[in-house]
Amino acid sequence: MRRKQRPAGLSQRHGLDPARLRMPEDGRWATLRDHLVDRLPVPAERVDLMLAEGRVHDLTGPVAPNAPFVPGGAVWFHRDLPVEVPVPFEISVVHRDDAILVVDKPHFLATIPRGKHVVETALVRLRRDLDLPALSPAHRLDRVTAGLVMFVVDPALRGRYQTMFADRLVRKEYEAIAPVRDDLELPRVVRSRIVKEKGVITAQEVPGPVNAETRVELAERRGDLGRYRLLPTTGRTHQLRVHLSGLGVPIVGDDFYPVLREKPLDDFTDPLQLLAKVLEFTDPVTGEHRRFTSSLALGAWS
Repeated sequence: MRRKQRPAGLSQRHGLDPARLRMPEDGRWATLRDHLVDRLPVPAERVDLMLAEGRVHDLTGPVAPNAPFVPGGAVWFHRDLPVEVPVPFEISVVHRDDAILVVDKPHFLATIPRGKHVVETALVRLRRDLDLPALSPAHRLDRVTAGLVMFVVDPALRGRYQTMFADRLVRKEYEAIAPVRDDLELPRVVRSRIVKEKGVITAQEVPGPVNAETRVELAERRGDLGRYRLLPTTGRTHQLRVHLSGLGVPIVGDDFYPVLREKPLDDFTDPLQLLAKVLEFTDPVTGEHRRFTSSLALGAWS
């Protein structure tokens, strides 16, 4: 296996690897600085400061401010981080060994860095707090959904565990709190086609070949609310939220379905009442049967 090239002297920062930027094979730039000014979405003064402070590295170390442009070369640097509001909830470890880490992720914490959520993500927090710089996610869980998420500790095993999730070899069980409809016949299997267009925040059910399937069961009822057991066999974006909303029983606290409501990122009230409760699979490395259960409880029920 080819060893991944890494810059000299530039380690992780806040649990984040440096960004890698490859130079094109040809170009009109005389210096690396000129190329960075054209390439990076920051002012020229910011590029000059990064170079002056030795924050841009190649394989040998910091790059000089007047370094020539090298066709096909590569440099590494840490991007400026967005301003983030700390998510005031902790991650609890459910299981840890030399191969995998399973945690209970709280509501409002993204799984991996993306967009406005970088440091305040489960991956970055765990890398930093558990001193696991090579940790990687085996799958993802929506920011507003709480519950079990699995990470891979050993980089050599990352592909095997990620493939297990991609090939739908993991049995997932969710819990949701939603209204009860007396005329809704349950249990039932909901099958539909769900699509999510790039740049559109919500997903939609549309006519066409089925690509999303969820078994819906009513586990318990208290007045007008029910505790639902959800067993998805596919993993489309917002699948469970879309399916329950389509049945006329949208999940309590859902700001997307059936009607989109804007909510500030620093509003940690009224979390979506959806919990990733169980992960169950045959370990692709050891062959043993594994089952993990979340210790979290949904506030609308407890």
